[in-house]
Order: sequence, then C-alpha cells, then structure tokens
Amino acid sequence: MDQHAPILPDTEPREGDREIIHAVLRLFEVLKAFSRSRPRMTLSEVAEATGLSRASARRFLLTLVQAGYAVSDGKRFALTPKLLELGQSILAAASVWDVARPILAQVSERLGESCYGAVLEGGEVLYVLHIPSSLHLVNVGLRVGSKTPAYCTSVGRVLLAGLSPAAADRVLDDSVPVARTPRTITSKPLLREQVEQARRQGWSLVDEELELGLRSLSVPVRDRDGVTLGAINICGPTSRVPMDDLRLRFLPEMLDAASRIRAALG
Repeated sequence: MDQHAPILPDTEPREGDREIIHAVLRLFEVLKAFSRSRPRMTLSEVAEATGLSRASARRFLLTLVQAGYAVSDGKRFALTPKLLELGQSILAAASVWDVARPILAQVSERLGESCYGAVLEGGEVLYVLHIPSSLHLVNVGLRVGSKTPAYCTSVGRVLLAGLSPAAADRVLDDSVPVARTPRTITSKPLLREQVEQARRQGWSLVDEELELGLRSLSVPVRDRDGVTLGAINICGPTSRVPMDDLRLRFLPEMLDAASRIRAALG
C-alpha cells in the first residue's frame, strides 16, 4: 500500500460525527487519486491509492460512472471532462465579485451613492463587496463582512427570491422577524408576498425597514443559466434619495449593471 495513502474507515460515522457525511469524504479521495501521471487506474490501484477496500472503491467508481463523471473500459477507470462543469461553477462564484467591482464602481460614481454585493447565509445577508460613495463624506455604515437580517432588507428579499419557493419559506419559517423600525414588516405572510414580488419583478425596494432614514434597492446577479449567484445593492439616506429616483433613475442603472456582470461571467 502507498505509505502516503489516506486511511479512511469503511465504518459508519461515530456519534460525534453525525453532521459529516463520511462517504462524501471518501468519494473526494477517489477523485483525488487520479492525476496527470495516473489518468487511468484499475480498481486495485484506486483501492491502494485511497486506502479503501476493493468493494468500497468499486462502489464509488461505479457511482461516478453512473453520474457521467468517469468511464471504464472494463478494466481501467478514467475521469471525464464533465467534472470541468463543477470547476466552472466554482470559478464563476469566486470571480463574480471581481467582475462586479468595476461595474458597481461606475454605478456608484454616476449615482453618487454606496453600492454593495451580497450573498445569503441562512437567514442573514453577508456583504462581500462595498463600493463607498466618493461624493459623500458620510456613507452607510455597512462594510465587507457586515451582516443584516434578510427579511427586512431589499438585498435579502432578492436573495430569498433566488431560492425555490419551498427553500425561501423554510428560511422565513426559521426566522424571528423583529421590528427594527416602525416600518419593518414582521408578518410572515406579508414577507412571503414581498419575496414573491421580488421573484416576479426581478428587484426589490425597501423603505426604512432596516433603519429609519435609509432606503435601498437590490437586483439579483445571475449566471447564464439563471441561477442567482448573489445580489447587488444601492442605498442612501431618505434626505437625498427620493423614492421616485430609486425607481426611475437608480433601477435602470442597477438592472443594466446586473446584465453587464452576467455577460462578463459568460
């Protein structure tokens, strides 16, 4: 046996490992066994390289063949180019904010307000990109790494709308809406309506629900298959951002920005 091969038990997970799917970890080891120097391997070679029994290695390899990620000539196994699809998805998710940054910077410059990029983390919004306004000394107090509740933000509603209705309902079911301001919607039926509206129209506008004096507009960022990768957001104080401006001037700019990001991602 290869002295560097990982030893992965074929036993059931222990009591303390209930959250870990050990079969998936073993499947990754099977995938990593293939390399440029070993593009095609026999069952015995895979078993030796991974430390799995022949029976376990055979099950994993046949599963990969069934899913189209591997092929076999009856003796040797090899991975297929279909695995590249997974890599492309990862690269797209990782690069989306690199692509979005200069586009949002142009939007912020034209409109004079701060822009953000965000993703959903459970029932919260995680801000992963921040373009502060260059025209105003005082900006919205959100930074990269900040989190806000999804239910009372335009970006959260857009991200929830990017989930399936059932998945969005589960997030809302698990949330405990609290009135952040007198204008915050806390009724779960009404929140579901807001999410559905965001799903239908492709954007969301929230007026002083997260914080008094703050308005925001968000649109989804989607890949070429229509999958929501995140959302982009622009926000500003009510004193200088009228509602009509958000709808008539800001919304077309943000929709165009999302379209340009999608096109740049290919």
